[in-house]
Amino acid sequence: MLISTTQLHARLAAADCLIFDCRHDTFDFQRGARVYAEGHLPGAHFVPVESELAGEKTGRNGRHPLPEPTAFAAFLNRYGATSSTQLVAYDDAGGQYAARFWWLARWIGLTRVAVLDGGLPKWIAEARPLVIEVPVPRGGGSVAAIVDDSRHLPITALETALTEGTGLVLDARAPERFRGEAEPVDKVAGRIPDARNRFFKLNLNADLTMRPAEELRREFATVLGEWRPDQIVHQCGSGVTACVNLLAMEHAGLTGSKLYVGSWSEWIGDPARPIGRG
Repeated sequence: MLISTTQLHARLAAADCLIFDCRHDTFDFQRGARVYAEGHLPGAHFVPVESELAGEKTGRNGRHPLPEPTAFAAFLNRYGATSSTQLVAYDDAGGQYAARFWWLARWIGLTRVAVLDGGLPKWIAEARPLVIEVPVPRGGGSVAAIVDDSRHLPITALETALTEGTGLVLDARAPERFRGEAEPVDKVAGRIPDARNRFFKLNLNADLTMRPAEELRREFATVLGEWRPDQIVHQCGSGVTACVNLLAMEHAGLTGSKLYVGSWSEWIGDPARPIGRG
């Protein structure tokens, strides 16, 4: 799930390794392509988050709905991916967009996918190489989307789980957004009632690497209390930063939790849904 900068540097020329640059900005959709052009890891291909890591928006299904699984597989196939290819994703924002890539790849049945631990900031801090050359997609990929929908809950299943008391929502947003005190992105502030908060940045060291598994396991156990990992549904603003909590739980050996892809931006699409604050 994680690959170190040292490990990736040693594999830059490996034919069975594909690297994807997932840099993005919620407030500037063009930033990712711009900074990619200014410099990226050797051999890295750019991933437009809004078009490749998300599907069609309806105004009621959140800011980053799931892409069609066949479309995401086709994207990977343009770069020559196979089921045995080692996929590596990175960003410069604590892994939130790279973790979304990781989750989507796992969702369509791929297992050899990792997030660069520490991302681009650690790579640069270690004076490792960057290039401006854009690699040519080699094509010929053979990824077939074998979807595992047990990895996420649609809104109807989430509402049922909350009504029946069979699921706990874990909100990855900053505490002030969770409490409804601030909302810089979505049109309504607040949270899903009875959700608990685990800010995704708490999983990271100062250099943006993932904290040790045993530390994360203890902290998640405190937050989850009596709930089992397979009863946890991760949420954020739009199903992106929640993937960092999913990655951290998997890293800590707490497997089986799910993603609520629509997250807060879908929840507030229906004004009849309850909102918690405070």
